[in-house]
Amino acid sequence: MSRVPQLRGRAAQLARLLPAGPTSAARTPFVLLIVVLLGGGLIVLLMLNSALNEGSFQLSKLRKETTELTDEQQELETTVDGYSAPDALERRARELGMVPGGPPAFLDPDGKVRGTPGEATAAPAPVTAPASSKPTVSLSPAPSVSTSPAPSVSTSAAPRVSTPQTSPSPSTTPGR
Repeated sequence: MSRVPQLRGRAAQLARLLPAGPTSAARTPFVLLIVVLLGGGLIVLLMLNSALNEGSFQLSKLRKETTELTDEQQELETTVDGYSAPDALERRARELGMVPGGPPAFLDPDGKVRGTPGEATAAPAPVTAPASSKPTVSLSPAPSVSTSPAPSVSTSAAPRVSTPQTSPSPSTTPGR
């Protein structure tokens, strides 16, 4: 049992190293520091969560806008495709008074004319029932263009064939 007095002696030495007064004064700043750190962390988490929610709402808004714009683009492409269909182009040309061209004539590189140019004649317009309640446009025959018979061709000059000039309307869609 000689060890017990030695342990008591060491306990007395350790007790001298520890402060003898109340210890609550030393704990107060530490507890206050922990509370401030936890509160600051919660505030930072709240701000981060709010920023993420705001970004989520903005992302949702932009996705909805993208869907609407994609739908509008597809609708416009469908409209352009409808206007560029061959039957729609023919109908619009007839509404403007255009007629199908006559037999073509070609100019060879040496100045000779191949083929006989002829006058464009107005073919009778096909009669179709209007599909919608749009007002119908009555078509009058196109004015005839008088052309003189093709002159004899020499190598120095080639006959001029006059054709009506129309400017195509530019397409608003890229790649078309």
